[in-house]
Amino acid sequence: MSQTKGLEGVVATTSSVSSIIDDVLTYQGYHIDDLAEKSSFEEVVYLLWNGQLPNKEELQSFSQQLVENMEVPEEIFNYMKAYPIADVHPMAALRTAVSQLGLYDAEADASDIETAKRIAVKLQAKIATVVTGFARIREGKEPVAPKKDLSFAANFLYMLNGEQPNETATDAFNKALVLHADHELNASTFTARVCVATLSDFYSGITAAIGALKGPLHGGANERVMGMLSEIDTPENVDSYIQDMFDKKEKVMGFGHRVYKNGDPRAKHLREMSKKLADITGEDKWYEMSLAVEKKVTDSKGLLPNVDFYSASMYHSLGIDHDLFTPIFAVSRVSGWNAHILEQYSDNRLIRPRAEYVGPDKRSYVPLEER
Repeated sequence: MSQTKGLEGVVATTSSVSSIIDDVLTYQGYHIDDLAEKSSFEEVVYLLWNGQLPNKEELQSFSQQLVENMEVPEEIFNYMKAYPIADVHPMAALRTAVSQLGLYDAEADASDIETAKRIAVKLQAKIATVVTGFARIREGKEPVAPKKDLSFAANFLYMLNGEQPNETATDAFNKALVLHADHELNASTFTARVCVATLSDFYSGITAAIGALKGPLHGGANERVMGMLSEIDTPENVDSYIQDMFDKKEKVMGFGHRVYKNGDPRAKHLREMSKKLADITGEDKWYEMSLAVEKKVTDSKGLLPNVDFYSASMYHSLGIDHDLFTPIFAVSRVSGWNAHILEQYSDNRLIRPRAEYVGPDKRSYVPLEER
């Protein structure tokens, strides 16, 4: 029996949701560059779930469905207020809250496609409110209700800060959501599909995916990038800091990718938005440090930045707490998880791979009294 460590290069399923071919990322056949530059996040979510871009009427209806489903049961926020706030990472809070949301949905256990699509809308809408609500509760503030006349991206920033964001901030956040929406069969997406392939419920699938995303080798990487930049502190310290990491054989987070050989195509868009926000805020040291780190790592190791690297300085420029970076990843990626769960339900087969046994062989049982 042949095996590949980490399933690298193994094709585990067929999917029409997204593709990575020759270092080109597409959603349902649309190039990521076109979607990042031209589409709203709502359009991209509709595309991922329906296989086509919406017309004006479809987009208006879908956007309205999302905003109308953003409110969460008050009990969820009451539970959050009982969490040991000082010790709870927002990803742990999100994982718990999404699981709890299933308790308040009478349709939670259904797996027929029409009901599943309604659940997908609920989860896509409510996850933004859960993340922003927790962020405010731990600061001793009350959650902010969404505004029905704001886009998904603008509503997230509004619910987080209690102030309507400017156009540049909204555009930057919208672009980040688009770029993180799906990425073929990554770890969290595979986890979601494995979970619902047992015909477990939608909420379990998303909860499982959040658990996988929480790890620093997946969604947690951008938070660790910002931690590194904070320790470096000034562009002048970059060379010695990164060289010290090289000498200690430590991994520089935000560089390299198992799938892309010539660079992550999403990184350039986030680099551009990081620069734009740095110019507006006047805090350009984070962008300058990022550029310096990129040059050092690329020149020394030949590694190129991935989507996590510049998303860190971009989110920081938006005034977002560093430990919220991964939950924001989830706010976007739930769109892809939902698409893959819908695809799995529509043509399901239990996912049950084999393992190559490498343990001891042909052992003889020794009675207890003789051991």
